[in-house]
Amino acid sequence: MSDSIAPQHPHLPSLSITGFRGAEQLTIPRLGRVTLLAGRNGVGKTTVLDAVRIYAARGQSDALRELLVRREEFATGYDEDGDLVVAPSFDALFHGRGDKAQAISIGPMNSGAQLKIKPSSLDHAPDNKRSLFEGLISEDVEAQALQVTFKDAEKFIPMPFDPNDRQSAYIRNRMRRLAAQDRAVPPVRCASLGPGLLSNPDLARFWDTVALTDDERLALDALRLIFGNRVERATLVGDENTYRAGRHVMVKLSDQPRPVPLKSLGDGATRMFGVALALANCRDGILLLDEAENGIHHSLQEDFWNMVLRAAGVHNTQVLATTHSKDCINGFAWAALKYPDVEGNLTRLERENGEIRAVEYSKEELETAAKQDIEVR
Repeated sequence: MSDSIAPQHPHLPSLSITGFRGAEQLTIPRLGRVTLLAGRNGVGKTTVLDAVRIYAARGQSDALRELLVRREEFATGYDEDGDLVVAPSFDALFHGRGDKAQAISIGPMNSGAQLKIKPSSLDHAPDNKRSLFEGLISEDVEAQALQVTFKDAEKFIPMPFDPNDRQSAYIRNRMRRLAAQDRAVPPVRCASLGPGLLSNPDLARFWDTVALTDDERLALDALRLIFGNRVERATLVGDENTYRAGRHVMVKLSDQPRPVPLKSLGDGATRMFGVALALANCRDGILLLDEAENGIHHSLQEDFWNMVLRAAGVHNTQVLATTHSKDCINGFAWAALKYPDVEGNLTRLERENGEIRAVEYSKEELETAAKQDIEVR
């Protein structure tokens, strides 16, 4: 793995969000290679990460559904046979929801690379796309849809708002037919971590891409921030049928006769290892860290951010992270000063009269905050 810092080519040099979930309108004029978003609970930090995830996926239907399932946004009802039907509630994507829903726009400010999503109807699909919806459009039922556009690409995603609607149930069973739309615009490589720990399947998936490569070193060095040179190596063991754990990571420590499970070493070790693997997996892409401080001792925050900033620079990964921890912010500030070639930005989000406002801290303000322990959350 080369240790040289890659040229700055962030996918999002700035960010504008309109009409997405809790954000009616938000602009962040400048995003760095690594941007830490601070602010009180409920101010909208996680909404920003969700918006960037959808942007990176270019509005793919699987990404939209994954977000709604993760946020437990469901609509329920009964079909014609009296069976319970549960479906993602797509109106939860929109600020205001329902009849008050605004069109969504996510992307760089003053750019033609905005992702746009708005409620529509399959009946409005252009003639050259209607073959995709053969059997889905009825003269008796107007099938609601999401109209998704990115640059010159446009697609329609069936949107079952009403689980009592027989046509909606039929649409859900025919979604595979629409997969070709998503392949038309390749997504940006993107991973989301937090606020909890990575599951064993996710750790295994990330490890598979770095095993026997130079990027293994990044993950092992992350563990060494906690355990020093006691960490010798790590490996993946087991299979999907292994009792409870499935495929899982084992770590060899010099003072232990046998390898031990990664998760037996504590949340901090699992978090460090997972973030390092994610950084290696997001080369030339985007990594999203929600509540970045979780599981990591305050004394290791600066070391953690040293690792993130350096790896983000080497792998050309753009990182957006959130926190409400003063120790995390201080650690980030000191690390950002140490790596001037990797642009590290601190932005605080705050609500004013119901609107989200971004307050950016300059390098000078960041340095002052770090040296004088000034509260900036």
